[in-house]
This record gives sequence, structure tokens and C-alpha cells, in this order.
Amino acid sequence: MLESAPPQDPATLVRVSRALDLAASGGRLDAADAEVLLSAAGADFERLLEIAGAVRDAGLAASGRPGVITYSRKVFVPLTTLCRDRCHYCIFVDTPGRLLRLHKPAYMSPEQVLAVVRQGQALGCKEALLTLGDRPEDRWPEARAWLDEHGFESTLDYVGHVARLITAETGMLVHLNPGVMSADELRMLRPTAPSMGMMLETTSRDLYEVRGQAHYGSPDKDPAVRLAVIDDAGQTRIPFTTGILVGIGETARDRAESLIALRDAHERHAHVQEVIVQNFRAKPRTAMQGVADAALLEYVAAVAVARIVMGPRMRIQVPPNLSDSAEFDLLVRAGADDWGGVSPLTADHVNPERPWPHLEDLAARTAELGFALRERLTAQPEFVQDRDEWIDPALHAAVASLADPQTGLAAVRRSADPRSSSERRRVDASSPNDRVKQLAEAAASDPLSLDDVEWVALLEATGDDLDALAATADDVRRYTVGEAVSLVVNRNLTSSGFRSAASGDPATFTLEDVAAVAADSWDLGATELCVQGLIPAAEDPEAYLAIARTAKAAAPGIHLHAYRPQDVWDLADRGGLGLEGALVALREAGVDTVPGTGVKVLSERVRGLVAPGDLEIDRWIVGITAAHRAGFRSTSVLFYGHVETAAERISHLRRLREIQDSTRGFTEFVPIPLPGPSGGVPLVPGRAPLDEQRAMVAVSRLALSGSIPHIQIPWTRVGLGGAAELLRAGGDDLGGTLLDGRVKPEAGIEHGLELPVADAAAIAARLFRPFRQRTTDYREPPVDRWAATR
Repeated sequence: MLESAPPQDPATLVRVSRALDLAASGGRLDAADAEVLLSAAGADFERLLEIAGAVRDAGLAASGRPGVITYSRKVFVPLTTLCRDRCHYCIFVDTPGRLLRLHKPAYMSPEQVLAVVRQGQALGCKEALLTLGDRPEDRWPEARAWLDEHGFESTLDYVGHVARLITAETGMLVHLNPGVMSADELRMLRPTAPSMGMMLETTSRDLYEVRGQAHYGSPDKDPAVRLAVIDDAGQTRIPFTTGILVGIGETARDRAESLIALRDAHERHAHVQEVIVQNFRAKPRTAMQGVADAALLEYVAAVAVARIVMGPRMRIQVPPNLSDSAEFDLLVRAGADDWGGVSPLTADHVNPERPWPHLEDLAARTAELGFALRERLTAQPEFVQDRDEWIDPALHAAVASLADPQTGLAAVRRSADPRSSSERRRVDASSPNDRVKQLAEAAASDPLSLDDVEWVALLEATGDDLDALAATADDVRRYTVGEAVSLVVNRNLTSSGFRSAASGDPATFTLEDVAAVAADSWDLGATELCVQGLIPAAEDPEAYLAIARTAKAAAPGIHLHAYRPQDVWDLADRGGLGLEGALVALREAGVDTVPGTGVKVLSERVRGLVAPGDLEIDRWIVGITAAHRAGFRSTSVLFYGHVETAAERISHLRRLREIQDSTRGFTEFVPIPLPGPSGGVPLVPGRAPLDEQRAMVAVSRLALSGSIPHIQIPWTRVGLGGAAELLRAGGDDLGGTLLDGRVKPEAGIEHGLELPVADAAAIAARLFRPFRQRTTDYREPPVDRWAATR
């Protein structure tokens, strides 16, 4: 449901109508016109969207790409999270004390940057977005000391060095977002990046000057200073990205004046390549955590007015991760034509609670709205095609190698890195004492470059080598998925306990119990019900579907994470549906995602020895691949510590990566150690169980980086203390709360073990990392599902 606008007085309605007529005729809006259009409601709002969409369509046609919405495939590089400003809504920044507790450097090293960028390059990224805090050396002695130690005059001097290094080493193009810069600094950085950016955010002086407002205490948020930077960028002939932030306390007049100011700057210099209209999203641990997010219709109106004010040839960008996909229709109708940078590898480190959409999903959703999704470079096509005017000669060759010469968009074929993996790695075999460290660093940069023997060496690391391996894996985690520790509020229900008639066994349940369990789970705050296990042979396989339908009917909002490949094959075979038919039936019954469990190690030798009742390996692969192709995402697992060899573990990880390359269906990987007398066999004799687990988690993070994003720590197997240690070895997720609930608690596997949200948040706090409650697919739960700790 869209929020309804308050009723408007007749005089306002007249002003809105006149402003709409002016916009429809192509007239030039002033701040008063823009302000009144921001209040359009009802039929006037619909007309506003119609006019804005028509302006956008005319501009795309004139640019030679009608019906095209663009994006840039990027890696997000948070070069430093130190900053001299104190914005009241920001969680990007750290203090030196916090960095020390996190074991995090003041600045990313060149090696850390290249490790991330090279992985992005392997995934087809062409943009490296360098984002950082403003001039941290002016506030923090620790930043000044780091720069002095490494031979840089300033943070911006280091930015230029890293930008040059990225393009020289990878051929990727850099987009610089380092905050306020002087004209001289802009000129200094121009040869390092084809485009730069800085959000204006707002022209409101109250937000900057009044104590308690969003920008108070932040010298770089002075609107006059930021407008001067935008002007200087134009004079320096730099394609520049800027925009407004909606919902941080500014008035409608402020929004209107901000857009007019951006139009004026662009008219002076013709350099603004895109205007971002970004909606405020409240962040925990900030002064504005209790402020409501930007209202949807206000935000959409701002997008539409931005389109009309800026005109047909401007690109209007809306970040796709800050809106639900169901809202994309409104944003596109409002005249948006660019999704901005989207990463297949790294988190949005400024908005880590809002994951990027999968590019395949974004393309499909864009197509549903009647547009084709096309990749562009860091600079918009018009600037790429007029590179003699806009792009420094030092970058012409790099830009030309990635650009389509006819359109100025990204070329369909990406230039390959001419160097071999061994050349990129530069592992010095003559230094055996450093071999594990060098292998770990090589894996961080290019996971596919290591052979099985090298991966085994990492799995078998001990002592200082293991510490170095874990630290490297944790850096990869930090600079890809981010700092947050996540958890889903869920409950398990073991479907092997289903009975068509009630029995006296508390571990069994009927369909009536399913309804009660689902409703109880929802009432307790769960967003997920996980159901898995073979329906007994004496029961009708239709029960798989009946359980799903019953759970969804009792709790329509709950996410049903249900049925392993072995369970699906049972429905397919005994139910006579076939595999594809079973998957269709499960989707129609309400299943949302599937567990990728039911396998120990992807080796028939291991299955025959320890789990002969499990599904055959080939059938598991066919089943999980078919589920992914049918639109289901899934988890993936490895049970280790029994009869498997180190090489079989590595082979398992490689097979998962191959499946992921084909389907992009895995959301997470869970390395699960076997406990007790039947398992827990160390790869290295005498190595402590926790060190076995650290090595497995670290290797999983490195081997799957750029493929399966999340490494989940199975806290039920390793304990909460062990889980905290493994979160420092590359892990980022704690799985689920595993609520027992008040109905049939014995009917869930691992009943009797619960991880309350407050306890998970406390683990994250002890690690000085943010905690994030998530949904099954790693998105933000609705506000009414947030646990009390939020």
C-alpha cells in the first residue's frame, strides 16, 4: 500500500496544476515550481510521473539508446573509514580506537585493494569505486602517522596512487568519491580516473548550522563548499556524479533549491553526468537511528521532479538496493534511467544492511518494466565518446579497451588480463617460511590461481601460518561482504516427523500441528520456517506439498525454507511428478528457498563409508542445480572431520563453485564439523579442534570468494565462544536463532538449542562489529519483524 498524501487546499492545487502545465510544455522550472510539484498528490502525482517518464524517454531516444536503463558493474573499495566529519546518519566511519579493536588498518594497503579489485575483474567488473572519509589526517593523528610512514603527503595523494595502481595492474577504471577537493586537487587526480563524484545532499544551511541536525559538526557538509567543488569539477572538465539525499530533515523547498543549484552548475559547465536521488535509510548505532526512512511517495516525487528540472539528457540515478524491487515500477515511471554501480562481489559499505540485487534479477525486473539493462563504464557514454574533451589523455587507452566504440557503453566483451595466474601471484617458492602467507595472499587476489596442493597446504596450516591465513581471510570478508554479523530469526520443523494421524511421540506432528507451529513462529517474531527431512515411506508424498500449503496459510508472511534435494527427489519419484514437476509444485505450494543439505562431502567414496543412506552425489548435484534453475536459492554445506581427505574437501569447494558459476543459486556456505566419537578427526594430527575449524572457515572464505558470498558459522556445533573466533577467520553469519517455540518444540532438529537475538548481538559487540538481523535471502526484515534489540 502506498502512503496517502494529506489533502491539499485549492490554492495549492492550482499552483500544482500550473507547474505541471509548465513542465509538460517543456518550460523552465524555478525553485517555486519545483517545490510545488514535490507536493503533487492523487491525479496530479500520476500526471507528474507521466511527464517525467516522457522527458526521460525523449532523452534516451535523442541519445541513441531508447528503452535502455544503464548500470555500472563495480567493486566498492572503502580505502579508509576514518573521517573528520560527524554526520548523524553515517555508519561508514570508524574511530582509530575502533579500528584497533577490529584489527583493521587505518587505510587499505595497495595489496588489499588489488586483492579485491582483481576478484571483481574476474567477475566482469570494470569500475573500482574508491570511497573514503574526508581528510581524516586533519582530525586523527593515527591517519597522519600512517600517511607519513608510507610516504604520502595526504589522503588524496594516496587516493591518486591507488587509482593509478588499479588501472595499471588490472585495466579497470576508477571512480573517485573522496569528498571535498580543491581545484588543484581535482586537477591532480584527473589523470587517475575518468569520473569523480560527491553528493551535494542538500543546500539546507539549517542542517549544517543548527546543533543536533544531520550535518552539524561536519565541515565538509557546508553546502557552499560542496557547490564550489561541483563548480570546480566542471571547470576542470571532469565528468561528475552528484545528487541529493531525501529524508534527512530537509524541507521540500530545500530539495527544490538543491535540484536547481545542480542544474545551474551543469548549465555552466555541462559536466554533471548523472544526478543521484537517494532515499535516506535509518542506520542503527547512529544519532538518527530513530528517524523514519524517506516516505516512498515523497521519494518518488523527488525523482520525478529531478528528471523534469534536469531535463531529458541528464541521467537520473536511483540506487536499486535502497528500494524494494516492487517499488522499481514507480521509480522508472518517475523518469529514472540509471541504477548506478552494482557489485557482484562487494557490499554497499555505506548501506551494508541493503544488499545489491543480483544482476540477473535486476535485468529481469528491468525487462518486466519495459526496458533493457545495459552496462556502462564509470563515465556516462556521452563523455566516453567525447573523451578528448572530458577524459585525461593518460586514460584514453584504458577507456577505449573497455568501451563499445559505437555507443560509448561498456563493451560486451571484456579485455582479458594478459598475465597468467602465476605471474599475478608472484609466490616466491624460495621462501618456504612465508609460503603459507604468500599462498593466502594469492588466494585473496585470485582464488582460481591455486592448485589443489596449494589449497591443501593452507588447510593444514598451523601456528603463525594459521594466524596469517585467518587474518587474510578475515580481510577478504571485511572488504567484500563487510563488517556486519548477521542472523535470521527462524524455527526448524523436521518433516520426517510428519504423521497423517496424531501419535503419542512428541517428535511427530500432523498438519494441524504445522499450522500451529507456523503461526506460533510468526507470533514469536520469526521470518523463516525451515522444513527438511524425508516424509516416512508409509505416508503419502503429497504431504510435502500439504505441509508447505498449511504453513503458508497459517503464516502468510513467513519465508518457507524447505526440502533438501533428497526430499525433492522423493516427491518427484514417489509422487510421480518428475523433478521439474516437483519443483513447480513446491513453488505453487509456497516454498521460497531450499536447503542445500543432505550431503556430507561431494565424494562417492566418502558417502559410501559414512552416509550410504544419503542421496547419490550425482543426483544431489542434479537436484540442487535444477532447484536453482527453477528460481530457488539455497544454502550449501560441507560436513568435515570424518574419513575425508584434505584434497576431497578442496574438490568439494571446487564443485560448489562450479555449480555457482552456472546457476548463481547459493546464498551461503556452512562448513560443519562433525562432533564426538564418530567424527572430529583432524587433518593435522594433534591440531586443536578450534584450529581445525579456523583453517576450514578461512579456506572456505578464500576459495569461495567472488562466488558464494556468505560463510555461516554453525554455532550449535562449535559453541558460542568458538563461533566468535570463527567470525574472526572469515565468517560473517551465525545462521538462525532456532527457536523451539511453544508448539511441538521436539519436532525441530537441534531442539533445545536457541540463540536469542540479544545473545547474537552481544557476540558481534564483543568483536566490535555491527549486528544485523536478516531475512533468509540476506535482506532487511520488515520493521515489524525486528527483534527488541533493534
